[in-house]
Amino acid sequence: MSTLSRDEVARVAGLARIDLSSAELDRLAGELDVIVESVARVSEIATSDVPATSHPLPLTNVFRTDVPEPPVDRDAVLAAAPAAQDGKFLVPQILGEDA
Repeated sequence: MSTLSRDEVARVAGLARIDLSSAELDRLAGELDVIVESVARVSEIATSDVPATSHPLPLTNVFRTDVPEPPVDRDAVLAAAPAAQDGKFLVPQILGEDA
């Protein structure tokens, strides 16, 4: 038994501003019906004594140890740059603003 009609799919497509052909409406009505039936089947199996989960396995973040490092030498970095001025990178102006 179909739970989603072709007209309902057309209405939702219209709300989403998606232009679907007649063949696409027929195909999507069938595909969406299968999805709705699958969700209903899972809902029948789910019981109140099973806690809701987002992942089957517990997740933990893996962080590296934060070890302070000495900063990079500014003069060495600027020496490798194509252009530098007053201790800063010199880049071409891209906006029409005055410097």
